[in-house]
Amino acid sequence: MTLNQTDGAFGIYVHWPFCLSKCPYCDFNSHVRHGGIDEARYVRAFARELQTTAERIGPRNVASIFFGGGTPSLMQPATVAAILDEIARHWTIARDAEVTLEANPTSVEATRFAGVRAAGVNRVSLGVQALDDGSLKELGRLHTAKEALDAVAIARRHFERYSFDLIYARPRQTPQHWAAELKRAIAEAAEHLSLYQLTIEPETPFFALHRAGKLATPDDDTARALYDVTQEICGASGLPAYEISNHSRSGAECRHNLIYWRGHEYAGIGPGAHGRLDIGGRRVATSTEKRPESWLMRVEGTGHGLIENEPLTHTEHADEYLLMGLRLAEGIDPRRYAALSGRDLDPDRVAFLQQQGALETTPQGRLRVTLSGFPVLDAVVADLAA
Repeated sequence: MTLNQTDGAFGIYVHWPFCLSKCPYCDFNSHVRHGGIDEARYVRAFARELQTTAERIGPRNVASIFFGGGTPSLMQPATVAAILDEIARHWTIARDAEVTLEANPTSVEATRFAGVRAAGVNRVSLGVQALDDGSLKELGRLHTAKEALDAVAIARRHFERYSFDLIYARPRQTPQHWAAELKRAIAEAAEHLSLYQLTIEPETPFFALHRAGKLATPDDDTARALYDVTQEICGASGLPAYEISNHSRSGAECRHNLIYWRGHEYAGIGPGAHGRLDIGGRRVATSTEKRPESWLMRVEGTGHGLIENEPLTHTEHADEYLLMGLRLAEGIDPRRYAALSGRDLDPDRVAFLQQQGALETTPQGRLRVTLSGFPVLDAVVADLAA
């Protein structure tokens, strides 16, 4: 599948909000429940919200489904199957649809891979995060490096497509150590890696430790060196970046995430899920109640958990396309931006950023950020959108 084959695609994101523990760097909508989870009740609520969404938007051809979280691999395979069956009741699922499930690489969850594959999942994304036990402990992960690699091996047996995540720019990490870890990861990766620089997010334990001077992250020069090492090693290994934090072999890009980055349409289902729906010729931004129990009560009472349901202005829609599309190595189509916003990008700003070496125009007329521009992507986008 080439990159452009997902144009006009529709995706469904399903959020499972529960984890065994909360990682100290994580600001995602994830919750720990020690008293057990009534999965049957949640299945009924997912089904109700899917039905309400289908009634609202009408027929669609589903190109991708993504189970994110939280930790979706904690779901029973029967729960996954029931949700997929409910999606198929309301929409047509493409024969080659990508169905991804995020998983933690613990031994318990890896034993469920056969079950979720039988349920209809055809791709897994594993939250490995590091390949040394000291870093894993510091990141609050519950698995060891060996357990992670064992889970990758199990995934390889059950799925033709799999990916895993690593976090770099960790405390005390050097470019040399990261290079060795990355080469080891590439040896295990069939087609796709997600490589994220550690960010210190507000309202996380890492934020409090960092503010108190108890958590030191690499300085800007070291972080840039770590980024450069990432691009060099992945590129030389046939896994170039197709998005600022995602690397793959040609044709192995995550099709679901491409829907986000290309500004296409997707439904967000479950607690704290976001969506972008095309209704009546307008792009509508949606989000649902984050707290799982409150979401349940909303859905059971009204058929949905929506707390945001706002049509975007033409400028907001265009700016989202700019913000997301420039994350991609393929960049954006300036003509699409103009069609969405009603105005062209400022040619003087474009020319200035090109002179600075942060932007370039492809032979096809697309506008993309250069390799040297990616580390300052936020500034580039802000300048263009001003």
